[in-house]
Amino acid sequence: MKTDGIYVDTVGAYLPDQWVSVEQAVEEGLYDEFSVQYGTGLTAAYLAGDLPALDMAVRAARDAFRRSGTDVDDLDFHVHCTAVQHGPEGFYAPGYILRELGASGVPSTDVRQHSNGLLAGMEVAVGQLSGAARAEKVLVTAAENFTSPLINRWTGFGTGFTASDGGAAVLLSSDSGFAALRALNSGTMPELEQWHRGEESLLPFRGEQHKASGTMDLLTYFNQHVMPLDKCMEMMRDFELEILQRSLVDAELNASDLRWVIAANSDSRMIDQMKMQPLGLPLSRSTWEFGKEYGHMGACDMAVSLNHLLLNDLVAPGDHVLMTTSASGWVSTSAVLTILDIPDWAREETAGRPTG
Repeated sequence: MKTDGIYVDTVGAYLPDQWVSVEQAVEEGLYDEFSVQYGTGLTAAYLAGDLPALDMAVRAARDAFRRSGTDVDDLDFHVHCTAVQHGPEGFYAPGYILRELGASGVPSTDVRQHSNGLLAGMEVAVGQLSGAARAEKVLVTAAENFTSPLINRWTGFGTGFTASDGGAAVLLSSDSGFAALRALNSGTMPELEQWHRGEESLLPFRGEQHKASGTMDLLTYFNQHVMPLDKCMEMMRDFELEILQRSLVDAELNASDLRWVIAANSDSRMIDQMKMQPLGLPLSRSTWEFGKEYGHMGACDMAVSLNHLLLNDLVAPGDHVLMTTSASGWVSTSAVLTILDIPDWAREETAGRPTG
């Protein structure tokens, strides 16, 4: 869909202090040398320890409001995105974030689309900003803390990812911002739904102990018994390319017009083969080179990478940026931004950073 009159006011990002390289993980027996040489290509992960994911989301949201100069009282709607459970069963995560921000009475929703969550949340925001709600400010938050006995951050998500902790926020506006949201499209390919379910019951934990996440076991079952891996990858590539192209057409751009493609921080081969090659673009136009140092933060990758571009003088007014993600389901979303200006907060924070 074409999205006129919707802007990115600010972004916020929170990264934990602890940064662990894959070499250190290998030394500690958490990761193996084979994976380093032939696996993800990701070089590190951020670890939040006992800091809850929602507290990182709150910190990122405060960062976004501080940069914007917008009062929390002006917030019209909130969307929170999750990949894993952020509290007790039955707990409502957006309520916690809004309470911490002091935003009482603001309508909200919870989007659980895993790595696709932030862009899915932005799609919800588009409806609030352009529809009958007549919202003027919408906050989208995401955060993950993969420190859990139920998750192996180094190998539990397969060879394409190392799971990293962090928080992110995007404040969208119907008034103004440093970037215009030109287009956003999404889709669901249910033919691959079972890929992340395997033969697991739809009545989880009934009569069984809660066990650690085994994403690779689920994928392997599907590829061995339902659909071979090469067929899955071919379907994914074609499905996601169609969504990418719809967004480019709606934005009245060609792939060659793109300055950057922000993809999830995953295996460089996956980004190249599934995103860049179908667009006819080199891997150097993607955010891979610096994204590998962050690791995959679930839905946070989009905002964290956009924040990186702004703070490292890697975008200029007039640049076009494609944001593209996907997740189990199989769901995929692509959005096109045009940079209108480099905001004062980005200039100030860039100037205040140490060099050398």
